[in-house]
Amino acid sequence: MTELKWTDTQMRRFKELGIVPEDVPSEAVTPELRNQFFQQIEKKKIKAEKQKLDTFLSNGGRVGLEKLSETLTRELVRQGFVRVTTPLILSKSALARMTIDESHPLFRQIYWISEKKCLRPMLAPNLYSLMIDFSRVRKGVTRFFEIGPCFRKESDGARHNSEFTMLNLVEMGLPMADREDRIQELATLVAESAGLTDYEFETESSEVYGSTLDIVAGPEKIEVASGAMGPHPLDAAWGFTDTWVGIGFGMERLLMTANKSSTIGRWGKSLSFLDGISLKI
Repeated sequence: MTELKWTDTQMRRFKELGIVPEDVPSEAVTPELRNQFFQQIEKKKIKAEKQKLDTFLSNGGRVGLEKLSETLTRELVRQGFVRVTTPLILSKSALARMTIDESHPLFRQIYWISEKKCLRPMLAPNLYSLMIDFSRVRKGVTRFFEIGPCFRKESDGARHNSEFTMLNLVEMGLPMADREDRIQELATLVAESAGLTDYEFETESSEVYGSTLDIVAGPEKIEVASGAMGPHPLDAAWGFTDTWVGIGFGMERLLMTANKSSTIGRWGKSLSFLDGISLKI
């Protein structure tokens, strides 16, 4: 006889508890046996999550996203980077400088708060603005980075959040011949500081940057970072002429892959999970 699939209600409950349904296939051939099997899994998971939550609340501390932010900040500052903080609200004209207009695929994913302003879908436009200002007062190598929230109308899936956290780092003014080695060196620093052990570099095509150097991690090769370098065609819109390398990391994806998890929602800003622990128990 054919094994019965989980019901939609059971699938939703698995998601609430941070269980991937594919990891617990139903072994039942009747609705009664399937429901009994589900209740056993649910009871066991609730007990484990309660224990983890009690331990977390008793010991105090910070969630993984905050700990990772602190770790990466410490490592990058040690490398001579300055951490900056820029506005969450972005102008439509700044997006246009990134070639993101009404015809661009990303345009449909933007949260508009007025006709000409939106919640930023990326950190890059603000960092470009800082690159221009920094280049006016300093020659030679300048290093800075930002860790902050971004917003996109993403499809509801295991690898996307509508509100997510990005780390973007920029190093400008280095010799042209050093760019490729440096971008890999910096990407390796962040990946290993975040606890990644199984990752590799791939060259990909980006809707904004054209060709990018990406980091993919884990057996499923999940993209956790994307890097580019300049001079770049986008630079002209900002009036920037210096050399640079830049990398953007998805912080929740770093956490997800480092923890060998398959659901990104467990690691971001949430009212359903705390440090990967389900609260719907």
